[in-house]
Amino acid sequence: MVHSAGVATQLLLLPGSDPHGHLAALISLDEETLGRIEALTRFWRSLQGRPTASDTRMTPQQRRRFRLMMQAADGRANGASYRDIAVAFYGHKRIAADPWKTSALRDAVIGLVEGATALIGGGYLQILRHRRRP
Repeated sequence: MVHSAGVATQLLLLPGSDPHGHLAALISLDEETLGRIEALTRFWRSLQGRPTASDTRMTPQQRRRFRLMMQAADGRANGASYRDIAVAFYGHKRIAADPWKTSALRDAVIGLVEGATALIGGGYLQILRHRRRP
């Protein structure tokens, strides 16, 4: 089942469940419980048609970088060069303004691809966790 109220959410329903009936959520009691409760609260408010609080796990800047990383990784996976990705992100005019081999934009794109590779390798779990004080 997919619920959509601005953001699509996938739900796993147990066999015999009525998607239009009452739903229950199971939350593990571990170090991530508070984050799960916060996510469940946002989801419940969405189901009720109420305004939802922003997800506090990522800042707007982190969200933008995450989106760019995923787009850069997708480009590389589909055969795009670093330069091709840079042109898509920053425009041909900006890329042509500096020598490519020493360009800061080249370094930025390489960093985005490397960051995405780390996330795809399992590092994405870190951004889904709140940073809590020990």
